[in-house]
Amino acid sequence: MPRYHIWTIGCQMNKAESDRLAACFRLQGYQAAATPESADIIILNSCVVRQSAEDRVVNKLNALRSLKRHRPGVTLAVTGCWVDSNTGQLKQDFPHVDLFFRPGERPGWFEETDWEQAPTDESPPCAYVPIIQGCDNFCTYCIVPYRRGRERSRPLPEVVSEVRERVRWGIREVILLGQNVDSYGHDLPDRPDLADLLTELNGIDGLARIRFLTNHPKDMSQKLISAIARLDKVCEHVSLPAQSGSDPVLKAMKRGYTVEEYRELVERLRRNVPGVALSTDVIVGFPTETDARFRETYDFLEEVRFQTVHVAAYSPRPGTYAARELPDDVPPPEKKCRLAEIERLQERLASQTGAGFVGGTVEVLVEGRKAGKWFGRTRTDRLVFFESGEDCRGQLCRVSIVHGGPWSLRGEAESQG
Repeated sequence: MPRYHIWTIGCQMNKAESDRLAACFRLQGYQAAATPESADIIILNSCVVRQSAEDRVVNKLNALRSLKRHRPGVTLAVTGCWVDSNTGQLKQDFPHVDLFFRPGERPGWFEETDWEQAPTDESPPCAYVPIIQGCDNFCTYCIVPYRRGRERSRPLPEVVSEVRERVRWGIREVILLGQNVDSYGHDLPDRPDLADLLTELNGIDGLARIRFLTNHPKDMSQKLISAIARLDKVCEHVSLPAQSGSDPVLKAMKRGYTVEEYRELVERLRRNVPGVALSTDVIVGFPTETDARFRETYDFLEEVRFQTVHVAAYSPRPGTYAARELPDDVPPPEKKCRLAEIERLQERLASQTGAGFVGGTVEVLVEGRKAGKWFGRTRTDRLVFFESGEDCRGQLCRVSIVHGGPWSLRGEAESQG
């Protein structure tokens, strides 16, 4: 039986696309291989959002050169955001790669396969479901629009049909994916939006939870906020990348909103959806970020008190406006210090909010076992570990919290009787 191996780094969209590739392989009689060395076809699903990710891709490709020399019959393919529309230079630099194909596309091997409806290999209870590809925003630091192209929404009935199938296979939670899910539907004939899609999915029997990411602050509508508040299966958690708390830096990034507009959006979310948890992304050391402007970001994060902050140091992405036009004027040691300072702030704030769960009860959708404990997430995306003598996988369990740390909670399952 032929064997395949898929290596994936990067965002949830890459994970979802790798799952689809794996499903198509299985439908054609392939078996998963644990290592590249034991595979007949190897696919690298790449990411270039940051330099560290691109370095990992290049290192992995270089490591596979010897494998191709010793086993020339192995097929090696690369997809993901490392692959742009002009693959000539990539083929010249990496002649041992047999095929480059752009993110979201399918290679010719799968022409007879129902790409959108192929069952994925995700273990219940959660499944990623892409709803829109590409991005039209062209933030100055971001390579994604150049690699994934302009926005292309999947038809609403197609998404609903896929989710129904996922539920039939045992999925209880879906996570809708897009570079900017708030743009969903604007390019479709009837112009449905994300709120319309959430409303349709909310009526599917057997589906317990719906999440979506990532949002763009300038595009998040009141209609969507009202849908989050109204629909019982939509989780009270919103991923809302701020990127900076300084207006001049946001302008240099071409984010399309001010800090005050972002604050107003947060206030509306919290007013309409009590208890909503917010996560955000922040870039430190972006061109023009002086120490004073970094302090604005630090103070902003302390003020808003996000549940989760994903912070990264800026690295120029060749092909972007920032790489071409903005000098990388923050020294690497300073970027490192600013990143560490944000991480310390987030740990302090997360410790305070985590401690606030102690003595309370939360609902957990159980994903599996780790180190002898069951684990899963709350509706607000808090990771919870707990003990129970019952088989809890895929179940919604009530858990009494006895310890609240910065990154996870620990508790005991309440009696189901």
